[in-house]
Amino acid sequence: MPVVVTARVEMRPPTMGDFEDWAALRADSRDFLTPWEPIWPADDLTRSAYRQRLRRYGREVREDIGYTFFLFGRGDGGLLGGISLTNVRRGVTQSCSLGYWMGRRHAGRGLMSEAVKGVVVHVFETMRLHRIEAACLPSNEASKHVLHKVGFSDEGLARQYLRINGQWRDHLLFAMLATDPRP
Repeated sequence: MPVVVTARVEMRPPTMGDFEDWAALRADSRDFLTPWEPIWPADDLTRSAYRQRLRRYGREVREDIGYTFFLFGRGDGGLLGGISLTNVRRGVTQSCSLGYWMGRRHAGRGLMSEAVKGVVVHVFETMRLHRIEAACLPSNEASKHVLHKVGFSDEGLARQYLRINGQWRDHLLFAMLATDPRP
């Protein structure tokens, strides 16, 4: 799987060597991330759960159905967050879904917008997909800002779309096409 590089961010697949930094960043950001994510399993931050996560990521890549990247700062190499491309569909659809998370201490600096822009280029130019979709809670102003800044279009509301923090929650739907202009 390729590395995606922007001015301030390098994105690559996670490795076992990233475990300690990942677990520390997720633990430090737990309260920040909890309102926007599914409930974390009790063992989520353990080495064995992380190893299983890496196996799943590898299987998804082999089957061309999902690609996960960790985001690292180009200056210091520190772990910033993650981006996933899931539900990759080929054939007549040629699309995928985008998800992302940022560590609390790195949020609000424009790094995720920059990373998503880089991943969008990867999706359209390297993976040769036609459409990338994303969804976020209506109250997630930061995520809506990222998607609008990168050039995603609003597509509507999906009622009780995902189970977030233990509850079925409505989500705003966004998409970008390979033919859409990019800011």
